Amino acid sequence: MTTPMVRADRVCKHYGELQVLRGISLEIERGQVLCLIGPSGSGKSTFLRCINHLERVDAGRLYVDGELVGYSERGGKLHELSPRAAARQRRDIGMVFQHFNLFPHRSVLENIVEAPVLVKKVPRAKAVAQARELLDRVGLSSKADAYPVQLSGGQQQRVAIARALAMEPKLMLFDEPTSALDPELVGEVLGVMKELAQDGMTMVVVTHEMGFAREVADRLVFMDGGVVVEAGEPRELLANPRHDRTKAFLSKLL
Repeated sequence: MTTPMVRADRVCKHYGELQVLRGISLEIERGQVLCLIGPSGSGKSTFLRCINHLERVDAGRLYVDGELVGYSERGGKLHELSPRAAARQRRDIGMVFQHFNLFPHRSVLENIVEAPVLVKKVPRAKAVAQARELLDRVGLSSKADAYPVQLSGGQQQRVAIARALAMEPKLMLFDEPTSALDPELVGEVLGVMKELAQDGMTMVVVTHEMGFAREVADRLVFMDGGVVVEAGEPRELLANPRHDRTKAFLSKLL
């Protein structure tokens, strides 16, 4: 059997007395697209951030490509990795945030080139060539010299996707990538994500776009209250949810 790209084993996370994740266990296979849905505060984004150790887990274990995330295990005890070691793990995991997080003082091309050159020590000429290929892939080859402020929200998010892909990740995480966009700009971002899925990229997507989940996802997970309430094949789950909490949530969206 092949190793899952992501394996969560009873993952818990709390902030003070607030328990946000209550024992999440799930697996994501290579090349699979998994969409996480659920109400605000259900723990979706927190779980996503735990996958690349932007948030540290308080109990349980998370593995990416068979490697324990954020910790080493010795004698049955977990020891948190140094920031440098955690960053080295994280460079194989691309993440696209809700609000783009582009460097405003750098051009589109410079935004994409910086991490491969500084982190992976890719020769600058090669990184620039790869960046131009990625911009062409996301339909923004004419915007290489523009600055983020000169772009629409949809264009900025497509640059953010290109920037994440420049690190050649094995896994892509999307945290509500269209929620900050005007409705008419959502389609251009989802189009890029659909192409990534068709190319076999393993993706975990926190989203409220049920059409995208139905069409592109291999698996749909509904979370509420820090637990997985229901999971299954997207079309089946959306058409015939079994749990009352799932039914109530979807009734407000569909």
